[in-house]
Amino acid sequence: MEKQLDPMKDDLPLMANTSHMLVKHYTLDLDVDFKSQIIEGIIVFFFETGSRYRKTSSTDEEGCQSQFDETCKIRASEPCHIPVTDLSACSSTMEYNDFAVCGKGEKDTSDKNGNHSNGEQASGIPSSKNCCDIENHGSTDFLLVLDCCDLSVLKVEEVDVAAVADIEKFARSAKLTDASEELGNLRNQIVHELVTLPADRWKEQLYYYTRCSQAPGCGELLFTTGTWSLEIRKLGICTPRDFPHAIRIWYKTKPEGRSVTWTTDQSGRPCVYTMGSPINNRALFPCQEPPVALSTWQATVRTAARFVVLMSGENSAEPVQLQEGILSWYYYVTMPMPASTFTIAIGCWEEVKQQPFTADVQTNSDFSLPFSQADLRWHEERCGHVEYPCRFQNPAARLQTVIPYRVFAPWCLMENCKELVLQLIPQCLSAAYTTLGTHPFSRLDVLIVPSNFSSLGMASPHIIFLSQSVLPGGQHLCGARLCHEIAHAWFGLAIGARDWTEEWISEGFATYLEDIFWARAQQLSHDEVKGQQELKALLRWRRLRDEVQNSEEELQVLRPNKENTGEVSESGASVVKHGLKAEKIFLQVHYLKGYFLLRSLARAIGEASYLASLRKFVHKFHGQLVLSQDFLYMLLEDIPEQKESGLTVESIFQNWLDTSGMPKPLLEEGETWKECQLVQQVSGEVTKWIQTNQRIRKNSKKKRKQDEVIFQKLLPDQLVLLLESLLEEKTLCPRTLQCLEKTYKLREQDAEVRHRWCELIVKHKYVPGYGDVEKFLREDQAMGVYLYGELMVNEDAKQQELAYKCFAAAQEHMDVSSAKVVAEMLF
Repeated sequence: MEKQLDPMKDDLPLMANTSHMLVKHYTLDLDVDFKSQIIEGIIVFFFETGSRYRKTSSTDEEGCQSQFDETCKIRASEPCHIPVTDLSACSSTMEYNDFAVCGKGEKDTSDKNGNHSNGEQASGIPSSKNCCDIENHGSTDFLLVLDCCDLSVLKVEEVDVAAVADIEKFARSAKLTDASEELGNLRNQIVHELVTLPADRWKEQLYYYTRCSQAPGCGELLFTTGTWSLEIRKLGICTPRDFPHAIRIWYKTKPEGRSVTWTTDQSGRPCVYTMGSPINNRALFPCQEPPVALSTWQATVRTAARFVVLMSGENSAEPVQLQEGILSWYYYVTMPMPASTFTIAIGCWEEVKQQPFTADVQTNSDFSLPFSQADLRWHEERCGHVEYPCRFQNPAARLQTVIPYRVFAPWCLMENCKELVLQLIPQCLSAAYTTLGTHPFSRLDVLIVPSNFSSLGMASPHIIFLSQSVLPGGQHLCGARLCHEIAHAWFGLAIGARDWTEEWISEGFATYLEDIFWARAQQLSHDEVKGQQELKALLRWRRLRDEVQNSEEELQVLRPNKENTGEVSESGASVVKHGLKAEKIFLQVHYLKGYFLLRSLARAIGEASYLASLRKFVHKFHGQLVLSQDFLYMLLEDIPEQKESGLTVESIFQNWLDTSGMPKPLLEEGETWKECQLVQQVSGEVTKWIQTNQRIRKNSKKKRKQDEVIFQKLLPDQLVLLLESLLEEKTLCPRTLQCLEKTYKLREQDAEVRHRWCELIVKHKYVPGYGDVEKFLREDQAMGVYLYGELMVNEDAKQQELAYKCFAAAQEHMDVSSAKVVAEMLF
């Protein structure tokens, strides 16, 4: 029986048996209904036999039986059944001519830069999931296991790909001369030929994926739904090799499904977007969640004409009107990616247009690409990934400093985005290219998501979600966050973690590179870069120190599976350690410890050599999944002299990745950044404020004018450090806080600064500032969760009333994990 897990405490199961069957392509055909808050439609899977069974002899029937008998169990979640059979296929109404893949009757218009546009585990898990079919005289049927949660599955059937016109050319392939006469085997051979077409035939491949996905069914399949999985079988089929390699599933999402959020945007209009939540996309469509299941996809989405559909697709989709009031949008991806990276956002978004005379991105010598001759030689080598139309092998794409980009937002935020986001994107993209070279993806959409979005940003292929919290307060927070999400194109997307518990591979790299990109985007001098990065390091050191003191030790380990990292069960299933713990998504330990590890390596090696090694790593491993040791071994091989200083992979594991708490090399380092000029400047200002507070308290009953103190203008990060330092003071009187807000115009600053201001308000029960706290909790939900705890801990009636009031107003649309954590604080 499938284990029932506490969805807020346990490891997340990745149940798909990818070693048996591996999905290579998804075709989705969906209708989105905002009234019912349901996405409904069809998904077609195209499979390859998994790695464990790809070379098994077709005559080895005894082997087939013995492989599955050992783990054969009668499943008891729901009885296997044949569902209703009178459902009509909802096939796409698109027409495809001349291998067109970009919408109805449209020809592909790939440009010279490779843009496709319309105008572009841990062991110990039960192994293979199978059931003994008692009705079939005790024989064992192979069970296909897909990851699935919060979905209503209506029907599953085999697809008769052999019925597609012109498909005979695949059947006539020389590779098929020894094919079995059985029709089922022929269909599987056709699918095999289709999924293994060479990369230069991607248009033809997408065309036939579409044709095959619309082919008639040839028999319904038995299925069982559990809490976390969908299990499918075909009577009498006992091996993955003989199981249908093209299947079609009719299904519906549920309004409460945890992969999608139905809400309203900042203009009060309905919208829906994928969460990137701990359960990923399994409540959006049945899929294979283990990272090894790299697949391509194409999706047709129909919805009311007032909505814009954005998706992680290579093409900038243009809608096609199907009938009055209904538009159809079509996207596709040719780079194999984990299903968790599939992203969709549907709403009344407005595109933020460029001003007619927008200046080009400024360039100077600092922006010249610092590639060596060795860098150029890497491009002459073959890529290490499976075959797909790779931009790293496209000469024009390798020279594309800024990829095409668009910005979307609700109409009420249009002006903010025009003045800020639209201007920053080309600078940040150019800085990223300067640092790492070829952009892995051909285009970029940036969307300002609703206020209930639970983080400051999220990167997916071809699209970035940004919180509205990055918009106020000038360029600093917005630019830095854009750089962070852009960095994920390389680390997290083009290169993924083979074990999802090693999040630092994505987040640590993005945090480290954020500083590099943002400094280059601002074109700072060497001294300015050094000062700002040391200030940032001190702030992160303080944050890491606090998190280590106030979080569970087991959540502080960056490589929790240690020497077992990357291991999966015999079937390919695994778990994400602590993946369902609600509080985990608010912790930044994997960001911060990862950042400090990379920073220490850069200092030991020298930044120029280090960045060259990063570019080499990107070129060697793009399109692939890696473990921590893949990066570390390559880095230390490049810099052999480091081994003499005691820097080894084993010592890095011990000091940084495999233990909780503050890494030993960091324990003393926090003191060194206090010598930084920007930090010294803040220290001077803190002293002035403490003295001012003392004078105000002494003269509280006197009306005479105070000697005016001249306070220096501070950078946003300096303001954060100033407020954090003042938070350490036992008492600040109301007039001091009033003066503090007025001096720095704290209500107009970015969200990082305003968060510390709210903490000061709460700590000192500064009633005139309660409106600022309420505004923050409503509008900055990506950052405000722990302010609820601060409001409750003082046991002050007014503050607790404020917490209850804000939670009641936000709870209905709040992210599930956020609501869970806040409710535990309040009740």
